[in-house]
Amino acid sequence: MRRWPVTLRGRLTLWFTIVLGVPFLAFEVAGYLLFAAALGAGTERFVDDALAAFSRELRAERFVRGDALETIRSTVREVRFKDLRIEVRDSSGAVVAASEDAPPTRGARVRERDEVLEGQRFRVIGAYPRREEEAVLGRIRTGFILAVPFLLGLAATGGFLLAKRGLRPVAEMGARAAEISASTLHERLPVTGGEELVGLATVVNALLDRLQAAFEQQRRFMADASHELRTPTAIVRTEAEVTLARPHREEPEYRAALEVVHDSSRRLTRIVDDLFLLARADAGQLQMRRAPLYLEELVHETTRAVTHLAATRDVEVAVLALTQAPLAGDPDLLGRVLLNLLDNAIRHAPGGSRVEVAMESQSARCVVRVTDHGAGVPVEMRARIFDRFVRADPPQDRGSGGGSGGAGLGLAIARRITELHGGTLTLESSAPGRTVFRLTLPVEDGLRV
Repeated sequence: MRRWPVTLRGRLTLWFTIVLGVPFLAFEVAGYLLFAAALGAGTERFVDDALAAFSRELRAERFVRGDALETIRSTVREVRFKDLRIEVRDSSGAVVAASEDAPPTRGARVRERDEVLEGQRFRVIGAYPRREEEAVLGRIRTGFILAVPFLLGLAATGGFLLAKRGLRPVAEMGARAAEISASTLHERLPVTGGEELVGLATVVNALLDRLQAAFEQQRRFMADASHELRTPTAIVRTEAEVTLARPHREEPEYRAALEVVHDSSRRLTRIVDDLFLLARADAGQLQMRRAPLYLEELVHETTRAVTHLAATRDVEVAVLALTQAPLAGDPDLLGRVLLNLLDNAIRHAPGGSRVEVAMESQSARCVVRVTDHGAGVPVEMRARIFDRFVRADPPQDRGSGGGSGGAGLGLAIARRITELHGGTLTLESSAPGRTVFRLTLPVEDGLRV
């Protein structure tokens, strides 16, 4: 059977009761013992004072009686104290005289002193009963016994009320958190209570901010993905419906329709592949084939690969500077970063202009800058240029399903791959006539390739 309270309120109440109850019980026990000792000491002082008075009277009576035994018996008869029994014994221990109206009491407090009369040594014994002392202690014990459950109950009640009051902000936070759902992520927990609760509410609210941002990003991602996938699929469906609307067509018509379907399906495949790559990267499941490589060789190969694409747009790709940059990374993924940057620059470069690539060494890092001389990134889009499905080109320039316009995933993929390699990808500057993207990667001196 579980005896420890399950709820935090019950545990706080129990601990509060223990913390107050244990010292109180210790105080009661110590107080009782001190009080009993004080009563005992008082009784002993009374007996000592009574025996001292008896001794003074005994000495005074000696001058009148002369005989020691007669003096003792006379003094015992004359000197009396309530409830105090006085006995006088000789050196052999025999009782010489004793108080007749105060019989010995078992458990009495006994005090002794020696007296010498006529050259004889006598032992004077005083015995005082402990009835009154025990009666007083009994009343004290009764009071303590009655006070213990009352005060413990009071402590438990106070602990419960304090725990309830102290945990009220937590309960309010829990109730508010239970009301928050995917449709009400804008709501926040009340920031009330002590410093600890304020800190807890602040942390939870920050978590809700991140969740809301993630949900909004996911919602935008799903909407944008649906929009991007809908365009090529709609083209494929429309082209098929138009082609099949007539029972017979000429071969050139079929070929033209299949070319449109092929271009749209290729665009659709690229979007799906990019989404799959981003999903694996976000889940930490993107397999990287790390190998030693020279970044300058990768830059040179990539620029050669896009030369034909640039020529179709009347754009020149020029490598202005190369520097030795050995590093460990996935050549295919890093090649895709460079390819996406160059493809983005070529698509936004005006005809007759030039896309420039330059490398620069900075301490233990290498910087690659890709510059185009297009219209630049609009100011309102610069903060979101690396978000998914964000494109700076006007809608009318994006082409149809088979056009050259991208889906807005290239820069997002490039930044994600760069981060996996411990680097950074930023928009360094953008203005009409000049846009510079900056790729920074860590290099490893002495790496053997």
